[in-house]
Amino acid sequence: MTNDVQSKFDLVDDLEYRGLIHQLTDVDNFRKKLQDESVTLYSGFDPTADSLHIGHLLPVLCLRRFQQAGHIPLALVGGGTGLIGDPSGRSTERSLNTSETVAEWSEKLKNQLSRFLEFDREGNPAKLVSNYDWLAPLDVITFLRDIGKNFTVNYMLAKDSVDSRLANGISFTEFSYMILQSYDFYRLNQDHNCTLQIGGSDQWGNITAGLELIGKMGGSGAFGMTMPLVTKSDGKKFGKTESGAIWLDRNKTSVYQFYQFWINTDDNDVVKFLKYFTFLSKAEIEALEAELQQHPERRAAQRELAREVTKLVHGADAVVTAEKITQALFSGEFVQLSEEELIEALRDMPTTVFAADQEESHLMSLLVEVGAAPSKRQAKQDIDGGAVYVNGQKQSGSDTVIPKDQRLHGKYLVIRRGKKNYFLARFE
Repeated sequence: MTNDVQSKFDLVDDLEYRGLIHQLTDVDNFRKKLQDESVTLYSGFDPTADSLHIGHLLPVLCLRRFQQAGHIPLALVGGGTGLIGDPSGRSTERSLNTSETVAEWSEKLKNQLSRFLEFDREGNPAKLVSNYDWLAPLDVITFLRDIGKNFTVNYMLAKDSVDSRLANGISFTEFSYMILQSYDFYRLNQDHNCTLQIGGSDQWGNITAGLELIGKMGGSGAFGMTMPLVTKSDGKKFGKTESGAIWLDRNKTSVYQFYQFWINTDDNDVVKFLKYFTFLSKAEIEALEAELQQHPERRAAQRELAREVTKLVHGADAVVTAEKITQALFSGEFVQLSEEELIEALRDMPTTVFAADQEESHLMSLLVEVGAAPSKRQAKQDIDGGAVYVNGQKQSGSDTVIPKDQRLHGKYLVIRRGKKNYFLARFE
């Protein structure tokens, strides 16, 4: 067995070790096919927003794992199905977006997907495809006669993605989504010899419907695989914070916020997430698991998880930036941050804008104006109690005046009350 074939054969073992196989059709033949040849596979990403979020990471990184094992990944952007809306995992109908919006978002998703897959890799380059290319020219008669005839209504109603929606109602538009996704698999099978579709566990019904369509239209030898729904041990939804979703676009979720999301992973989840979201070896993960059990207070596993995922999504430089900001917020040494890093660190802090020509700031008034204290009386108590810091320096006198030359980069004062309450005064 050659090294290349060995790497393909070992992929299934690695996926199983990482807990990434939730459902898989025809397991024995699937293993043999991966051993014998380079397989073309795909996963679809509908442009329902202008960015992917961390809920998309599992299938994206799974495509990457297959490519590293010698297989050919197709990243399908749903330029066509994005105009329809997938009922899977939803209790209500999606709002329909305009074709211009979907086209714009599709392009942004293509750019994001290119960070994870190698499109110039020798031997097995990845490809980006859009189902708009074959769905848009499809006329309704062809759709109904050649494709729709292969699906019975009873079959479609039995699928979880449809059945779960019947109580609240489902439009014919979303009801037809399963047929369109099935046709995607058929077209990729015919046009690119794609024999494997992967997706989240909520896509199982759509994937198996695609397999049946391929069989009914004369094809064979295709497979479907789903990955588990990512859950957190505390029962909270993965990928959501108080401020919303964690996006892969650094303009929507800052590098620092992204890094902090992974740093804050619970001890009960961190080993699972290391398996899911990093390319660390089994030995490396087991070493971090042992460290976690012996010295949980060091949070070595969480730090490694945050570094690895931030590097994958935003690059090695982003890890340096995030760790520098983290240290500055912990130590209060904001003076060490560049203006760009300072803005990154403070972008979600409550911000109050003052006139740039203001020569000095009276601390008690400043605390009230930025919202750090409800009154000057409370501000005085906080200052006298040693609870107030400006640019990392503890303030000790309620009559303190902060001169203009103490502003970071000539325009910022970072105010902290207590351990975690930050406020930003910006002078412009």
